Amino acid sequence: MTEALIGLAALLGLSFLRVPVAFSMVLVGFAGMYQILGAQGAMANVGQTAFDAAINYELSVVPLFVLMGNFVARARLAEELYTASHAFLGHYRGGLAMATVVACGGFSAICGSSLATAATMAKVAVPSMRRFFYTDALAAGSIAAGGTLGILIPPSVLLVIYGILTQTSIGKLFAAGVLPGLVAIGFYLAAVRAVVTVRPQAGPAGQRKAWPERWAALSRVWGVLLLFAVVMGGIYGGVFSPTEAAGIGAFGAFLFAAARRTMTLRTFFAVLLESASTTAMLFMVLIGALLFANFVNLTDFPQALLEIAARFSEKPWLVITAILVIYVLLGCVFESLSMILLTVPIFFPLVIELGYNPIWFGIVVVVITEISLITPPVGLNVFVLRGVLPDVSTTTIFRGVTPFWIADLFRLAVIVAFPILSLWLPSFVR
Repeated sequence: MTEALIGLAALLGLSFLRVPVAFSMVLVGFAGMYQILGAQGAMANVGQTAFDAAINYELSVVPLFVLMGNFVARARLAEELYTASHAFLGHYRGGLAMATVVACGGFSAICGSSLATAATMAKVAVPSMRRFFYTDALAAGSIAAGGTLGILIPPSVLLVIYGILTQTSIGKLFAAGVLPGLVAIGFYLAAVRAVVTVRPQAGPAGQRKAWPERWAALSRVWGVLLLFAVVMGGIYGGVFSPTEAAGIGAFGAFLFAAARRTMTLRTFFAVLLESASTTAMLFMVLIGALLFANFVNLTDFPQALLEIAARFSEKPWLVITAILVIYVLLGCVFESLSMILLTVPIFFPLVIELGYNPIWFGIVVVVITEISLITPPVGLNVFVLRGVLPDVSTTTIFRGVTPFWIADLFRLAVIVAFPILSLWLPSFVR
């Protein structure tokens, strides 16, 4: 157990020194296995782990969903979602921020990436909010928070990774993310309402749209609905696997972009290059996490955790509470993918030993990692917006997201307290 704790401390130390987390996990994992297995055993483990990850068929869903999200962004489907949400909500105080949250939820349903959702919606929504004199804090906060929905509302790359790590049905995980995603939108709308109640000048009301204009705007989101229905309906109906669904979704998104003439040969190659670089980053982090997990599994740390769990078998909620606190603290240092890859192999056997449902735990993990995307000091969505909106300070964005991560803590409590929100829809999936 001592070796594992030293490894965790070394990993945290390297992270504080700004060493990329993928390299940190590779270095610590290799050093730990070198200490236990020797040079030859450690080298063999590194090579086999990298090879197995590269040829894993189930992991082929990751680059395909990434590609789908990039094509969707090029097809400008986000603009239509925002226009429709704006038509129905824009006349309320804070309505444009609410419309942004709803549009982020819709875009997440065909994108699967939090960072892509935040970056795309920033370009779409900020000009409108500035035109109606919204404060930069509320505008940026609603986009950063709404962007986190990209890793919960299916298709979600993080749910895919969790499903592969734990051998849990990806189709059921996707179904499980729907209701918690809707709950998240509700809490974010409440956060916007709270902000404009305290400071009405933060989000002035816009002009009310006539009903014909609203229906016209709503009718233009058919592309989003069709793509979501084909991809998710095919998975839920057992027509094709998640990997096949990702391929069909990527091809469908490409057709939308081509039909709208937003896809030139140059942009096509740019999308492929961006998707390849994102996939390479994801796989590098994945391989590093697997190496670190292999090292931890060679120690007696997992067995020690199970023994601790056995002591609390009559009060398992204490263990879950401790795990959630650890996730909140790690979220201040690590980004979402690293957190899941680092912690799930350690905590998952413990949670199963206590009798909790793996699908419910997957949703809880993703919800709490969503919070890490907007909390200081390493809120990735905040820094994505800082790049897209260079005239808005990091301090302003963090101030803007504060009401949203507070709402997230209440949402987490609801998801934990009412597992039915995560387990009802999966019960209908074959």
